[in-house]
Amino acid sequence: MACELANAEGRRCKVVIVSDDCAIARTGSTTSSRKHTGARGVAGCILVIKAAGAAAAAGKSLEEVAHIANSVADRIGTLGVALNPVTLPGAAQRNTRLDGGKIEIGLGIHGEAGIRQTAMMPADEIAKEMVDKIYDYGYKVGACISGSEQMVEKIKEGEKVAIIVNNLGGTSNFELFLLARSIIVYLEEKVRCKVTRAYVGAFMTSFNMHGVSLTIFAPTGSNDSIETIYMLLDAETDASAWSKVDILSSVSDIRPSLIPLQEEASSQLTTSTVEMDVRPVVIHNFSEIAISSINAACKALIEGEPKLTEWDIQVGDGDCGITMLRGAKEVLKRLDEGKLSVSNPSRLFADLADAVSSSMGGTSGILFELILRKMSTSLIGRDVDRNSLSTAFVEGVQAGSFYGGATRGCRTMMDALIPAADTALTGSLELMAAAALQGAESTTSMKEALAGRSSYLNAETLMNTPDPGAKAVEYILRAIAESVSGII
Repeated sequence: MACELANAEGRRCKVVIVSDDCAIARTGSTTSSRKHTGARGVAGCILVIKAAGAAAAAGKSLEEVAHIANSVADRIGTLGVALNPVTLPGAAQRNTRLDGGKIEIGLGIHGEAGIRQTAMMPADEIAKEMVDKIYDYGYKVGACISGSEQMVEKIKEGEKVAIIVNNLGGTSNFELFLLARSIIVYLEEKVRCKVTRAYVGAFMTSFNMHGVSLTIFAPTGSNDSIETIYMLLDAETDASAWSKVDILSSVSDIRPSLIPLQEEASSQLTTSTVEMDVRPVVIHNFSEIAISSINAACKALIEGEPKLTEWDIQVGDGDCGITMLRGAKEVLKRLDEGKLSVSNPSRLFADLADAVSSSMGGTSGILFELILRKMSTSLIGRDVDRNSLSTAFVEGVQAGSFYGGATRGCRTMMDALIPAADTALTGSLELMAAAALQGAESTTSMKEALAGRSSYLNAETLMNTPDPGAKAVEYILRAIAESVSGII
C-alpha cells in the first residue's frame, strides 16, 4: 500500500519481500494446499533495512538498493523461542497456552502458534534446536517463482556468517547473552562456520514476550559482493537500537572481547608463597585426618546446596548454596590434583584460602578466606598439636568477626562460628559441632538481622528461616566431627 501510494505521488519505489521465518514453509502454494501466505518476515528484516539504508545513504540508485536488499533477504533465516506469548494491551483475555514451564519453538512476534511446545531446556540445547532448524530450512537460490518448489542450500562449512540474537521483549540481558554464547559455540564447533558478527539486543520486540529469536545471515556471491554487504552493515548509523560489534575478518582471529588483559606483576605474595617457619606436627595421622575432613565437609556442602539455596532465596540473595557448592568443588579438585599440603596444617589452611579465593564470591567467600588465612598465620612458629589447632580456629573466627563486623546475635555465620570457637579450647569436635548447630538454629527465631543481606528484610520475612551461612558452618563442622570420629 505504501509503495502504491508513493508511486501515485510520482515517487519511484520498489517492494522487497522478507520471508525469513523458518517456522513456516517458504511458500504457501503447494500441491496439497491452496494457501498463499508463505513465511513471515521477522527479525531478519533488521539486516535488510540496515543494508538498504546504508546503501541509500551512500548514494546508490533505487535499483542498486533494491538488489542489495533482496540479496540480504534471500540469505537470512530466523527462528523464535519463548516461554510466554505476547501480551496484547486491551485484550479481554490473556494468552495462557504456555503456562506451566513450557517453551514454544517457532512462535511469531504477535503470538502466533509455532512449530511445537516442549519442556524447558538448557541454553545449549535451545541453541542447537534453533540453529538446526534454520540450517535444515536452508536459504533461497535465485528468485522466488510463485507456485513452484524453490531450491534451497545449506550453510557451508567455513562460511562466514552474521547472527542476530534478538530480545523478543521480556528477556533479561543475562539470559540473552547466555543463549548467544551457546549459539556461537554451536555454530563454530558443530556447524563449523565462522561467526564474524553477533548483534545481541532488542531489535524487534513484542510486549512482554519472554523469548529470543535467532537470525543467521549467510551471504553468497563473490567475495567483493559479500564484503560490500558487510561494509553496509558496518556503516555508521545513529539508529538507537543498533550497536557496534566485534568484527572478525579471519578464521584465525580471536574475538577481541575474549582476549585476556595482561596482569601487572605484583610484589604481593600470598601466605602459601611465603617461606614459613613450619614446626613439627605432633598429631598422629594428621594427613589422614585432613583428607577425611576435607572430603566430608565438601560432600556435606554439595549435598546441602538445595537447602542452602532455598533458605537464601527467602532471606538473602539466593546464591549462598551455589557459592558453597563452587568452593567445595574447587577444594575437592585441588585435593585430587595434590595441590593441598595435607601434611602440614599451616600450609594446608593457606592452600584452602587460595582455593576459596579463586572460586567463592560474595561476603561468605571473603570471610572463609580471612578465617583460613588467619588460621594459617596463627600456626607459623608454633608446634602443631590439638591445642594450637584449636587456638588457630579461635583466632580465625575472631578475625572473621573483626573484619566482617558481625558478632553473635547478628544473624550471620558468626552465630554458628562463635559458639563453636567458645567450645574449641575445652571441648571435642563433637561438642563444637553441637554448639554450631545450636547457634545456627537460633537464627531461625531471630526477628532482626544486624548484618548481611538479611538486614534489609523485615521480621515477618526472617521468621522460621535459618541463616544459610550459619547452616553451612554447621554442615562443615558436623561433617568433620563425624568423619574423624574413628580416626582420632
